[in-house]
Order: sequence, then structure tokens, then C-alpha cells
Amino acid sequence: MSDIKRAPRPTRADFRHFAPVETRWLDNDVYGHVNNVVYYAYFDSAVNRYLISEGRLDIHAAPVIGVVVESGCKYHASFAYPDAIDAGLAIGHLGRSSVRYELALFAPGEDVARVEGWFVHVFVDRETRRPAAMPADVRRAYERLLR
Repeated sequence: MSDIKRAPRPTRADFRHFAPVETRWLDNDVYGHVNNVVYYAYFDSAVNRYLISEGRLDIHAAPVIGVVVESGCKYHASFAYPDAIDAGLAIGHLGRSSVRYELALFAPGEDVARVEGWFVHVFVDRETRRPAAMPADVRRAYERLLR
């Protein structure tokens, strides 16, 4: 037995926003479950949907954009096509030009996350790729999700 203390898995109460995610046939791997790299796409989709709808971010023309600079994921239980997923989203840290997203994936009706993850966006000028303050509408949307 290991002496390592494991943090409890996130629950729905840990998150301020939820987005539906639909698995696709092509998400499954040869082992019959969603492949590990696909979970990052689910996270990215949940965050970007929130940025577009709640932060009014124009992903095609905004002068300031977010780029991912680090990420991580823990897998506790799998999903498989045709499962539906609820993606929980919270903000763990909010800086001037950076944000850390805390995410978890839940099966409908389940309170404990099957998958948990995080990633950090740094906002940069679209042209120069130099750090820039995040847009005010985006910041306000993030503030609603701060833990």
C-alpha cells in the first residue's frame, strides 16, 4: 500500500458552470473507451464555448487571444461512445493576462467526476503574440466562475 494521500475527486458543487459534451464514435479507441487525448478537446470546447457565449470573445477577429501554456489531466473512470458528458468549469486563478481553468467531466446524474483537468491560458496580442491584458468582458465572465 502507498502512503500517498490522494485528494478527493471533484464533485459538481466545485463548479460554477456546466456545458454539455457529446461523445462521437471516433472518440473511442481500440480498447472501447474515449482515448485520453480526446478529453483535452472536450476541455477546450467547454472553455471556448463559455468564452464565446459569456465573455463575448470574437475568436476570429479579437485583437487579444488566449493561448494554452500548460495543462494536465487525471483519469478516474472512462467514458465511451455514445455517452453524454457534463463538463464542469471553474476558475482557479485569475491574473492580468492569464487564467487557470479547473475542469471536470461528469456522467449525467453522477456527482463525482470521472475525469478532472486544468489548463492555463495566457492572453496575447493576436499579431505580436506578446502578453496582453484580457478583454474586460472576458474578465467579467471569469469572475463569475472564481472559486
